[in-house]
Order: sequence, then structure tokens, then C-alpha cells
Amino acid sequence: MSAEPAPSTGPGPDSLEFRRTMGLFATGVTVVTGLDGREPVGFACQAFASVSLEPPLVLFCAGRRGRSWPRIRRAGRFCVNVLAEEQQEVCERFGSAQGRRFEGLVWEVSPWGTPSLPGVLARVHADVHAVHPAGDHDVVVGHVLAVERVAPERRPMIFFRSRFGIDGSGASVAPDPWARADRWG
Repeated sequence: MSAEPAPSTGPGPDSLEFRRTMGLFATGVTVVTGLDGREPVGFACQAFASVSLEPPLVLFCAGRRGRSWPRIRRAGRFCVNVLAEEQQEVCERFGSAQGRRFEGLVWEVSPWGTPSLPGVLARVHADVHAVHPAGDHDVVVGHVLAVERVAPERRPMIFFRSRFGIDGSGASVAPDPWARADRWG
């Protein structure tokens, strides 16, 4: 016996209700970086996951109206920098439309030609393998070239209920990824 899917009854939840509900799912926080020519570009991203072990594939979601993602797509290669708990300033830098994200930041070009950020837990270097349009975002699948476990003993940055960390007391409010079109992608 198979269950039939319920028929669609309308457009779905409004964006505020959808955001509040999805905020109950804790995620890690990353910064996706790439080189556009010689210029580093990047954006904060909480929608990142592994897809496959054979071949090694990962995915991230990037807003189509963002300024960094089109430049990374053109480059064809990216690095996912997995942030540590104390790297809130790095997250805010790459999650904000204000200023130059790499200005005054120490970073280096990896052997795979991608910007590597210091102090992260791990880095995943990948080529853009496929891009799938999904609403106002692109789902980007990357073929993994290499991984680096930089500081696996440290605690990860967690995004939960629009805040950094699980414990709501004292955790700063994260930049609003849906408030401006040029943030988080």
C-alpha cells in the first residue's frame, strides 16, 4: 500500500513563517571563496553538505542575486572554508554587503588556486561540477579536488534560530541572510 501525496492547497507558507521554521534546523557556517582573475571573492554560506563519497561531491546553495557567486561560477573552482566557533567576525565580514570582504584579512592562495582563510576547521577545494536552478538560489554541486583538516579539535560555528551557537544566552544575532539581496551569495 502506497500513500498518495496530499494535493497542493496553495503557494505554501509565507517567507517569515518558513524562515522561523527553518531556523530550528541547526547548521554549520562556511565561507565559500574563489578567485575572479586575481581578485578574491567569497560569501558566507550555511547551506553546505556532502553529497557523495564515490566520486567525492559536495553542494552549497548560493543566492542568484548575490555578487560573489557569479564570479566564483565563472572561475569554475571554489574553496569551502568551515568556520570555527570564534570566527564570528569572519562570518560577519563575508555575510555583509559593507566593505571589501578580504580587505585587511590574512589569506593565501591554496595549491588548488582558491583563497584559503586562516583559523578554519577545514577546507574543501572543488571544481564546479553542476549548477541546478532552485527558486531564487542555485544548488551548486562541486567535485572535490582535496580536503584539509586544519583544526579539527576546535568547535564549529553553529547557526540556529538566526543566532550563532546553540545556547541563546549571549550568542550574537547573525546577519540576516534574507534581508538584502547582496548578502550570503
